[in-house]
Amino acid sequence: MIAYIDLYRDQFGVELICRTLAATEGGFLTSRGYRAAKARPASDRQLRDAELLPVIERIHADNYGVYGARKVWRVMLREGWQIGRDQVARLMRIAGLEGVIRGRRPRTTSPAAVPDERPDLVERCFRAESPNRLWVADITYVRTSCGFCYTAFVTDVFSRRIVGWATRATMRTEDLPLEALEHALLSTKGDALDELVHHSDRGAQYVSIRYSERLAQAGITGSVGTVGDSYDNALAETVNGLYKAELIHARPAWPSVTEVEFQTMNWVDWWNNRRLHEALDYATPTEIETAYYQTRDAALALT
Repeated sequence: MIAYIDLYRDQFGVELICRTLAATEGGFLTSRGYRAAKARPASDRQLRDAELLPVIERIHADNYGVYGARKVWRVMLREGWQIGRDQVARLMRIAGLEGVIRGRRPRTTSPAAVPDERPDLVERCFRAESPNRLWVADITYVRTSCGFCYTAFVTDVFSRRIVGWATRATMRTEDLPLEALEHALLSTKGDALDELVHHSDRGAQYVSIRYSERLAQAGITGSVGTVGDSYDNALAETVNGLYKAELIHARPAWPSVTEVEFQTMNWVDWWNNRRLHEALDYATPTEIETAYYQTRDAALALT
């Protein structure tokens, strides 16, 4: 009631609003009662809410506006705030904030024209004991004002880090997935890849001769899922879905491939270094890899 009067007092006046509301079942506040309520000092809860709301709004905005109450709460705990998850949810409702909800997308996989003899070495078990043991790769599309463009990702299963990506106006092997693979190889330069498995669907881009040859040159073992089964590459599909929900669908229209590429670069940096991943117990990919190498080096120092 107080907030309603605050909203319309300049237009109608406090006395008129109170008299009008008094004629309804909901009217119970007099103009004197309104002024007395406004004169009362703010409660501890109101003061606390006023302190926390800007923090919640900042965290939500800094993370592409995609975090729900659970992840906003986790970030606040990291920053040292003493707050409960239900309180964060309540304040987000007050601020009109909510997390993003993923939707479905059309298929972008083009079946290969030739048979592929590579086995499925993953069999839907998307787990790895260390970095550079299992990569998953896939392609998704983005609608722009100039037509469609496409983004390819290569993701490390152990840490969920996107190790390679590319955005182009074509899905040709040389221009898109192979460029993402080269980016992944460059980002892991110096790391041992002899036990690495690269898993993808059976799309024409991934079973091409050039792509297969590049995997062999790098000492990487190829693996593919069954035809038309997204569950056989579920982790890569998850990355695509989050990319679309957290970045692409947040804008009504993308003006060009260049803009998509630039913003994808920023999103990948956020994904790897600042985004909290529920599957990683609310850590970032960079934190997971750093902790792994610190533990490994400490163990080696003791031997």
